[in-house]
Amino acid sequence: MNNWLRKILFVLVSVLTFGLVTPTQLINTVNAENLADRDAFEAPSTESTFGQTNTFIEDSKFDKEKFIGELIKQAELQSYQKFGTRIKPVIENEFREIILPNIEKALEEVAVQFPEEDLKNLTISEQPGAGLSEKIFNVNNRVFGKDILRFHVRRDNPPQAGYWFNFHYHTYHDQFQSHHELGSIYWAKNTPPKWMS
Repeated sequence: MNNWLRKILFVLVSVLTFGLVTPTQLINTVNAENLADRDAFEAPSTESTFGQTNTFIEDSKFDKEKFIGELIKQAELQSYQKFGTRIKPVIENEFREIILPNIEKALEEVAVQFPEEDLKNLTISEQPGAGLSEKIFNVNNRVFGKDILRFHVRRDNPPQAGYWFNFHYHTYHDQFQSHHELGSIYWAKNTPPKWMS
């Protein structure tokens, strides 16, 4: 689209919508349409995404082990995103050694409970909780829109013991009431920064 025509269009849209639709929103819409047009000419892929994650599964053949492996990768990425740049370097090694294997066990235990058709519908939420929120990620069934597991990390400060990060998860079996321990990692005597900082 010509530059002058685009400018006229932006002004007209802004005036006609009383500023409710901004030119930036219009640019994003135009760019999305251009990407869709471009993607229409590309060869179709044999892979499709599941849920909200960036994990891929072949439609023709479902590999349970590969699926669980992808869930674990997404869980690790979500955890590091939650830790942020200030917490991650301090606890990353202990997280990999202590907590991640326990997350893997929990995901494998859930995978055993579901038939293959239902297992394909499990997804990992995309946004961990920031600030003081406990949420790392949730595993949910995208068809029903209900959580199956909720993985959390809580800051504990026992008297005279400094700060600890307590990793645990909750299941839908008891309406997310019980804590299933994954492990704890020591931070320091000083207060840890907020999540995702």
